[in-house]
Amino acid sequence: MAIDFKQRIASVKDFPNEGITFRDITPILQDGELYRAATHELAEYAKSRNADVIVGPEARGFIVGCPVATELGVGFVPARKPHKLPREVERASYDLEYGSNVLEMHKDAIKPGQRVVICDDLMATAGTLHATKELVERLGGEVVGAAFYIELTNLKGRSMFPDTDIFSLVKYDD
Repeated sequence: MAIDFKQRIASVKDFPNEGITFRDITPILQDGELYRAATHELAEYAKSRNADVIVGPEARGFIVGCPVATELGVGFVPARKPHKLPREVERASYDLEYGSNVLEMHKDAIKPGQRVVICDDLMATAGTLHATKELVERLGGEVVGAAFYIELTNLKGRSMFPDTDIFSLVKYDD
């Protein structure tokens, strides 16, 4: 029986800014069986892409990606906000639907030729995915897929990545 994850995602209007509807995955995370099921689905996807490593952008990408990496028995690499990593980093900037930011990754985090699946909670305009993919590729990795709990299809983030395989548990058109 397929799980309808959409029923467990909370929609919060006007957060973090007026006009934005925030899709909150916290109800999934609070239910151990549901969290495990969501993790398993993303892990099965990453396994099908023959992932060597999972990369997750700060902060919810850690919550989504770490258990996927654990289930697969592969490593996890964090893509962090500025000045959070202690060693030499690569950095990439990106735009959000309501602002901009920067991600950093240790220069030795990805080995050349590693097959990477990026995991995060949500894809909207795909700015975070763009910056994370840029970092992985600069370090010599190959992004073989991206997996999300939620995809906001009306913002057309997927169209920015015609050559990247993208998987999402839930899609919203509004």
